[in-house]
Amino acid sequence: MTQKSALSFWQIWNMCFGFLGLHFGFALQNANVSRIFQTLGADVNDIPALWIAAPLTGLIVQPIIGHYSDRTWNRLGRRRPYFLFGAVFASLALLWMPNVPALWMAAGLLWILDASINVSMEPFRALVGDQLPTQQRPAGYAMQSFFIGAGAVIASMLPWVLARFGVANVAANGGIPDTVKYAFYGGGAVLLGAVLWTIVTTREYPPAQLQSFNDNVPDGPAADVSRAWQPGLLLLLVGMAVLFAIRYFSLEKEVYLLASGLIAFGLLLTWLSHTRSHGMLRDVMGDLYGMPISMRRLAGVQLFSWFALFAMWIYTTAGVTQTIYATTDTGSSAYNEGANWVGVLFAAYNGFGALAAVVIPLMVRRWGLRISHVMNLCLGGAGLLSFLYIRDPHWLLASMVGVGFAWASILSLPYALLSDSLPTAKMGVYMGIFNFFIVIPQLLAASVLGLLLRLCFHNQPIWALGLGGASLLAAGLCTLRVAEPEGA
Repeated sequence: MTQKSALSFWQIWNMCFGFLGLHFGFALQNANVSRIFQTLGADVNDIPALWIAAPLTGLIVQPIIGHYSDRTWNRLGRRRPYFLFGAVFASLALLWMPNVPALWMAAGLLWILDASINVSMEPFRALVGDQLPTQQRPAGYAMQSFFIGAGAVIASMLPWVLARFGVANVAANGGIPDTVKYAFYGGGAVLLGAVLWTIVTTREYPPAQLQSFNDNVPDGPAADVSRAWQPGLLLLLVGMAVLFAIRYFSLEKEVYLLASGLIAFGLLLTWLSHTRSHGMLRDVMGDLYGMPISMRRLAGVQLFSWFALFAMWIYTTAGVTQTIYATTDTGSSAYNEGANWVGVLFAAYNGFGALAAVVIPLMVRRWGLRISHVMNLCLGGAGLLSFLYIRDPHWLLASMVGVGFAWASILSLPYALLSDSLPTAKMGVYMGIFNFFIVIPQLLAASVLGLLLRLCFHNQPIWALGLGGASLLAAGLCTLRVAEPEGA
């Protein structure tokens, strides 16, 4: 057994540099897509349903890409072919998105954009596990977090900066402003260029060599799936009960997504307990059912964390413009000024997140992984809850400090808490499966947030941020159930 060679700072930099481009595009999407939807005529109550494409594509794409990237080796390597394919299509989607004339086209392009980013993003996570020795993996994930913050800061601020340089911030015909168009054009170029830099400058270990290293985690025995029908049956019953509630109480159409997801997953688990097939779907479902205990314990943490983030991404523009700028008219200068300020706020939390990526390792050395994550989630919860009380938009920058620490922590510490328990040969598929606990809460948010706002908060979108703050506090409580990995 041999040890992987430690990489230099610049080798780790090059390996992670593509994340700057991916999250440049991701940040443009998060800060501006709700604005594009509203400008094209979407009602604020319909925005969660239009955002369904983003998490749904991740739920489907990432495990599939992880499964196949674990089994790929060609002239470009193991993970890099997926970097290239995803980056090309994501860049094309960014170039097209601000020019669509109809709402349905914007929703379709969001689907393509998010699917393409997911095709590249999952192998980037697996690449750190592939290439770095155990002691350098935290540094690799921290570098990714830094690039996430750096790319997102620039991308989120672009429309605001362009407006300051005189680019038109209100379209004459009520369409997409030039500030948004030029930001998306630049984003397409940055995304493709950054990913190409990683592809050109980074080498990969062949699969056989990976198996020879002393940090190789062998795959354990296959999980006994004979009882998978039991949770499957429970999910089927819950899904049918939700369908009945939709009909009986005339609930929002988005809740059909929740019901159909429960039923589909219940059917898959029931099928798993009886099938004798050995295809990709059987492998992924078997790995999901038999996931490591560390991943099971982190599920609740991720569910509450990403529910909060998705609520923030969907509703910050509507909440800030309606509550602080006192307008819902997407063609008004007040609305576009508020929407641009939301871009600044998103840039701020990503900037604070980049700084937090430097501070968090110091926190971990003092308090450990678990307590550090609890502290950061509570800071983020307080930041989102403060939106309910602040009425001066400039003071919202202080709220973003807490959100930035939570964001950086969510992007790094759960992966560290997974420690080195993932089998080397299945690093890709398990990173994809771990993404389930990122995607499912986003689908849940898209299904129920509109309903909750209507029933409980008089359709005031600012309360979605309050719900997000409470969800981050709940994630902190769930983190207390997670054990510190050995040697942490």
